[in-house]
Amino acid sequence: MTTTVPAEERGQLVISGHAVERIAAHATREVGDVGGAAGRVLGVALGGENADRPVKVAAEVDGGRVRLAARLSVAYPASVARTTEHARTHLRDRVSELTGLDVERVDITVTALHPPVRSSGRVS
Repeated sequence: MTTTVPAEERGQLVISGHAVERIAAHATREVGDVGGAAGRVLGVALGGENADRPVKVAAEVDGGRVRLAARLSVAYPASVARTTEHARTHLRDRVSELTGLDVERVDITVTALHPPVRSSGRVS
């Protein structure tokens, strides 16, 4: 015999800020012309900022709402305004879709322009 427990008695799902940060960082990989940002210590970049590095994302989760702050680089000569607006919209949509949270705000800091990714023309 199977008993059905009402939804309000089953408990709740809590998604940590760290999980949201990882989801958002991965979602930025789906946006063209966006690359990562170098880690920083006391404001000084450690290593280069290029397309191969992961985007740095901070998430602040408050109940069912989240605010994101992303640090990324943009491929030159892509439009920074268009690229960041596309990234902002994509982050809002994907994080909301994957977590069920309402993304209130997405702040983006462009830390550098990096050269476009060139394919080697080789098939591996």
